[in-house]
Amino acid sequence: MALTNADYRDMQGLLRYGYGRLTESCFLLLQIDDSVAAAHWLETAPVTTAEEQNPPPTQALQVALTYEGLRSLKISDEVLNGFSAEFISGMSGDENRSRRLGDEGASAPKYWEWGGPGGVPDMVAILYSQPGHLAEWKVTIEDGLAQSGFKLLQCLPTADMCGVEPFGFVDGVSQPRLDWEGKRNVAGDKLSYENVSMLGEFVLGYPNEYGKYTERPMILAQEPGDLPMADDMPGYKDIGRNGTYLVVRQIEQDVRSFWRFIDEQVKQDASKRQDLAEKMVGRQMSGDPLLPTITQSITGVGPETRDIQQNQFTFDGDSDGIRCPFGAHVRRANPRNADYPTGTHGLVARLTRLLGFGRRSMREDMLASTRFHRLLRRGREYGIKLSPDQRFQLPLPGEPPSGLQFACLNANIGRQFEFVQSAWLMNGKFDGLSEESDPLLGNREFVVGYPVDGFSLPVADGVRQQIRDIPRFTTVRGGAYFFLPGMRALRFLARAARV
Repeated sequence: MALTNADYRDMQGLLRYGYGRLTESCFLLLQIDDSVAAAHWLETAPVTTAEEQNPPPTQALQVALTYEGLRSLKISDEVLNGFSAEFISGMSGDENRSRRLGDEGASAPKYWEWGGPGGVPDMVAILYSQPGHLAEWKVTIEDGLAQSGFKLLQCLPTADMCGVEPFGFVDGVSQPRLDWEGKRNVAGDKLSYENVSMLGEFVLGYPNEYGKYTERPMILAQEPGDLPMADDMPGYKDIGRNGTYLVVRQIEQDVRSFWRFIDEQVKQDASKRQDLAEKMVGRQMSGDPLLPTITQSITGVGPETRDIQQNQFTFDGDSDGIRCPFGAHVRRANPRNADYPTGTHGLVARLTRLLGFGRRSMREDMLASTRFHRLLRRGREYGIKLSPDQRFQLPLPGEPPSGLQFACLNANIGRQFEFVQSAWLMNGKFDGLSEESDPLLGNREFVVGYPVDGFSLPVADGVRQQIRDIPRFTTVRGGAYFFLPGMRALRFLARAARV
């Protein structure tokens, strides 16, 4: 089925841009007290679209609603029932979901500062601004919201750490590239890792990596409302088109605990600290990979050159996990594999693999194909950035916590965010491992009677090194699933709430 050209005017800008130049930002968590007044604000809100602007915008506003928020707007059940089961249930609405996501122990929703049972916000308004201008603009937006039926529950702050997350690693260097032009062909199997993703993996209303359309709410074409028509359902208007699901999680990071643990493992040998930390993370602190890229001869300092240097690699040449351990955070979050294990190029080789012969290692068959489980990350750091020396000092009185306001976009919460979180990050047996969860994000709670507090370092021609009793380095402080609608859908929902 042909892909209709992407309509940037009908998309919120977060789908296309990370707003990296707008270094000041905050997340306003809101409750709807007056649905009619709130709907009027939504209908006229100065939401920034995905259109290219020259010069670029100096500020941007994005809005997204939870299932509870849509109910507060009195949206009809016919529309509400068209959303995904994960969105309807919510991040904290099911104990089994919390277990799968690793939201247990200190990270259990009952301890969350927001988003837990009875504390799910109705809406989030995300503000981005050039340095020095956020405070004034924030007051203006908050005043408008307060006069329009909204109650401010909490403001999640962010901090400009110059692209470095609190543990000290350059962050955000690996992102999927969206096929905005609709040139990608998903027919057949992908025998090598590709960083380009079908638009429908992140934007509702377009084909995904299966060549299918993700289910989403629709209404009959004769119903009132300026909505785009559904490509895959003749006779229906598409409420989901040009929208997506936004996952937000507030993750507090214990920076000092992380570096003290690293220091203990290397017996206070400062020359070995960084090497072990990089092995656990899966990247160098500079953001460069632990494996050589396929373009070592590339020169230059531009952003495209830097992206190639940091991302043109796979783990195919590290089948033993010597350079980048199997359980490293980066290798878990994006295994960079294809639909079939390595060695499937050519018809004979492919048939051999399909029949189960010529397999190098059973480990190669244990991972799902990466292309069906990508995330478009839009998070921001918060708190204070510690220097290498400060990481080993006691915190100062009143020192604020640091962490990540994690945010990602995906068209299928279950197949994308929840799969990555449960099957790859929290899974104690990921990639054939045993009793290991993600070294950074793992919660260390026992799983079916066995611990997940280990990390193994394969050694060439030797017995792998085992690290045990890894403490918890991160704690979830809040979270929720939001629907980030397209512009026409946002106006439609606002007008529907006013009827």
